[in-house]
Amino acid sequence: MAAEPSPTKAHTFGLRLEKETSAAAPVRRRATFLSFSAPLIGAEEIEAVVDTLRSEWITTGPKTAQFASDFVEYLGAIDALPLNSCTAGLHTALVAAGIGPGSEVITTPMTFAASVNVIEHVNATPVLVDVEPDTLNISPTLVERAITSRTRAILAVHYAGHPTELDHLWEIARRHNLVLIEDAAHAVGAKYKGVNIGAGPNPVAFSFYATKNITTGEGGMLTGESDFIARARIVSLHGMSSDAWRRYAKGGNWRYEVLTPGFKYNMTDIAAALGLCQLRKLDRFQKRRRDIVQAYTAAFSKVDALEVPVERSEVEHAWHLYVLRLNPHQLTIGRDEFVDELTRRNIGTSVHFIPIYLHPFYRDKYHLTPDRFPVAQDSFTRMLSLPLNPSLSDEDVLDVIDAVLEVVRVYQR
Repeated sequence: MAAEPSPTKAHTFGLRLEKETSAAAPVRRRATFLSFSAPLIGAEEIEAVVDTLRSEWITTGPKTAQFASDFVEYLGAIDALPLNSCTAGLHTALVAAGIGPGSEVITTPMTFAASVNVIEHVNATPVLVDVEPDTLNISPTLVERAITSRTRAILAVHYAGHPTELDHLWEIARRHNLVLIEDAAHAVGAKYKGVNIGAGPNPVAFSFYATKNITTGEGGMLTGESDFIARARIVSLHGMSSDAWRRYAKGGNWRYEVLTPGFKYNMTDIAAALGLCQLRKLDRFQKRRRDIVQAYTAAFSKVDALEVPVERSEVEHAWHLYVLRLNPHQLTIGRDEFVDELTRRNIGTSVHFIPIYLHPFYRDKYHLTPDRFPVAQDSFTRMLSLPLNPSLSDEDVLDVIDAVLEVVRVYQR
């Protein structure tokens, strides 16, 4: 169980950065490995799970319903369906929207494979278009150029937690009568023009995986307008007209009907117990993330070898990831060697993501080549994600900064 760190003080980082980045500063080496993204689980979560295990309900029941209600209230959403993953949310949304064989869904190559796998799951065709150079979100201009008579939906990903260009995408979707589905796996806590991601009427899928801004271990949530969520609810549990809570709780009825061949995507009360606690901490978690981002950006923004992530003025970034891009002309090593050097300094990193067109299944089936996605390909070769989570102490953050700057000093041209 990780203890919550004390709140970051910006002036503490500032004083330390000024000292540690001076020419005479000694090289510091971290003694233990810093995990890339550890969950922050406290005593409250453990007690809530134990309480659930001692109750009469451990699968979908009252705590799952409460988690959905609290999530709706937090976002200002219309309705919400708790599920066992964001992938389940995306798949369920496509099915509930009637997307199937013969349909095309336009999406981004800069995402985890799940965003595109679900399109294959409904026997539709994914159509990939390149991303914008600053946010690495899908380019609305290229989305419009890719629309054909078979296009039925746009699946937009809020990459790293930065909201995509929703106004432009909404305008395109309305004009062409398309469904706009948002993959908000990274975006709980993000806002677009002052409105929470997930507060609108269209389907939006969230992730509560172990590395996400809040976690239920495994889990997700689908938000949208109530009629759509009602259809998605049936699809998400074997196509049944009534779930176990409605059948077995006091006053329930054992009868049900199978209305469609659905899936087994329901969230459990054990997971929801975690989620209820985590949601209450989300604002505090997000503040810690922003403090860490501020420290990273202050340290790296004036280093020619590094390109820091952006936050456009009209959004509030969820900062699920801090994606640093290297400027290769300033360094004698590439991204992979840079990652290896950080690992040797006990700093865990990752790369988000290997673009979809490089994976053998999609590359071969759709004859995809990197030259069709110049922005995504260039960024992929230069990117790495630094540790960013609220369990990081001030010392952890400074260890990351020291390690990155040392690697730059050693390998700069």
